[in-house]
Amino acid sequence: MSNSTIEHLLKRRSVSANALGDPGPDRAQLEQILTAAARVPDHKKLAPWRFILFEGEARDAFGRVLAEVCREEEPEPSAIRLETEAKRFLRAPVVIAVISRVRTNVPVPEWEQVLSAGAACQNMVLAASALGFGVNWITEWYAFSGGVRRALGLEENERVAGFIYIGTAKEKPEERPRPALAYFAEARRSKRSFRPGSRHKTGRRRRIDVETFLDRLTLASCSTTRLPTLMGSSGTLSWPS
Repeated sequence: MSNSTIEHLLKRRSVSANALGDPGPDRAQLEQILTAAARVPDHKKLAPWRFILFEGEARDAFGRVLAEVCREEEPEPSAIRLETEAKRFLRAPVVIAVISRVRTNVPVPEWEQVLSAGAACQNMVLAASALGFGVNWITEWYAFSGGVRRALGLEENERVAGFIYIGTAKEKPEERPRPALAYFAEARRSKRSFRPGSRHKTGRRRRIDVETFLDRLTLASCSTTRLPTLMGSSGTLSWPS
């Protein structure tokens, strides 16, 4: 992996759909983005996803659909709410609906197929941002609406994995806090950690910092390694004693 690729992965940042504007990707760039989106892990080559592209007047037309569905499904939506829905797809020059389509009667679990659609969303985000565009992968209420499902012509086995908004960022987004490696990484390096029929016991916990976590990753080689986990909603970083 080139240095530029890993740098992009480490610095990628979502841009709010409200902070996107013209220009959007041209024909050649869109082809690159969609081609990259399809190059994802796909067990049995099922292609369990498809893409619906909204540009130009189609964005305004589908916005009117959203407003009408909102009027039918929401209890007495305000005029401001309906106007917001009508203009929702106008926030970016390009909006792509990624549709997850799960196939049955194939030797591939549904979960794997759904994950493949999520990977397609992420590849689309990465490709568009690598080309210099601002991107936002979101769902919002209309991804789960029965009326919108019908308007998109989704089959029973299909659902929206996300809407990818692509345009030019009006301003550079600020970096946001990210979880430290020690909050979500766990390593097990001893066969004693995987005894059949036993459960991994964490024991009494005490807090550690990230530096200690990395030091112990380095020092632990052949002995039983017990690494920190994130406990509960408080986000306490703790180490088994």
